[in-house]
Amino acid sequence: MNSNKVYGLVLSGGKSTRMGADKGTISYHGQPQREYLYGLLEQVCDTTFMSIRKEQETGLSTEYNTIIDQDLYRGPYNGLLSAYNHDPKASWLVLACDLPLINLKALEQLLQERNPNKVATAFALKEHNLPEPLCAIWEAEGLQKSIDYLAEGNGSCPRKFLINADIKIVHPENDEVLLNANFQEDYEQVMTKLKLLK
Repeated sequence: MNSNKVYGLVLSGGKSTRMGADKGTISYHGQPQREYLYGLLEQVCDTTFMSIRKEQETGLSTEYNTIIDQDLYRGPYNGLLSAYNHDPKASWLVLACDLPLINLKALEQLLQERNPNKVATAFALKEHNLPEPLCAIWEAEGLQKSIDYLAEGNGSCPRKFLINADIKIVHPENDEVLLNANFQEDYEQVMTKLKLLK
């Protein structure tokens, strides 16, 4: 039986090599993106944490709950499974730092449509229906199964795991909330969109 408590997790331990700057510290909304996302998750989750690398600890205020990457896995699974090891019974609403247009309304929709009996509830664009593993609610069972999946040598892609797992897909009311900003031109595109929204 899955827990009803949902923790928030801001995945901000990536190296951001494509962007050329730490995506977690880029300001789209007047503050570092990782802190902005943390604030959103705090409004809808029981407790919120920031997933970071050990060397990022000194640059972060102590007001934020953190989970240090254990470096047992590659890619996003590093942060996801470090969180799972922190509390193996919790469900996690996970957000990557490269989602600058995600908003409270979208998170409320994801939680409202959550199916705790699936291994995850994930947003997906209608056009391709592929789950967004880093804008999803991972149930404890899904993360436990991920450990087995990785141990079997299936590669370290959480999307591939979700595609082959029993999950619930949710289509956001506005596809733009899933826009990924990984390059400098993406940043410029997002800033233009935000100016138009004001």
